[in-house]
Amino acid sequence: MKRACYPGSFDPPTYGHLDIITRASSVFDELIIAIMKNPNKRNAFTEEERVRMLQEITRDLPNVKVVVGHGLTVEFAKSIGAQVLIRGIRAVMDYEFELQQATANMFLDETIETVFFVARPRYSFLSSSVSKEIALNNGDLTKFIPEAIINEVEEELNPQKKDRQRIPVGNKPTEKG
Repeated sequence: MKRACYPGSFDPPTYGHLDIITRASSVFDELIIAIMKNPNKRNAFTEEERVRMLQEITRDLPNVKVVVGHGLTVEFAKSIGAQVLIRGIRAVMDYEFELQQATANMFLDETIETVFFVARPRYSFLSSSVSKEIALNNGDLTKFIPEAIINEVEEELNPQKKDRQRIPVGNKPTEKG
């Protein structure tokens, strides 16, 4: 059985994350989403909130589990029996950073491979940071954050918007390209 680990801060989870999760879950027998602590990031949501949001948006993916991980990512992946780390690539900048990380991880443990999923063009600009900035400035998150968690994200980041009417857009990206 091939088990993959998709580590990240997911603060908050976006349609870009969900697209990578959906695609990776179709390639691997089991996908573990690991909410990892990044000392360079200040989180808007607690680990528990992010676990709950990720569980909500992946509830239709039976081979996906959400956990909180600590320590070095490669060591955590090994501790849960993952053979592969999943990383998303949006642009050249991501590639350069992720290549360095993958190389360092290989140096630490040659048994753990890194697999890159290239972002679909419509998500190539999308990040949790962009989503938070939009929410804080009273913008429309419907194209950025899955509908199942958008209220929670807006209530945390911009309480003024919690009563706004929305057109449902679904939980999963379905278009190709």
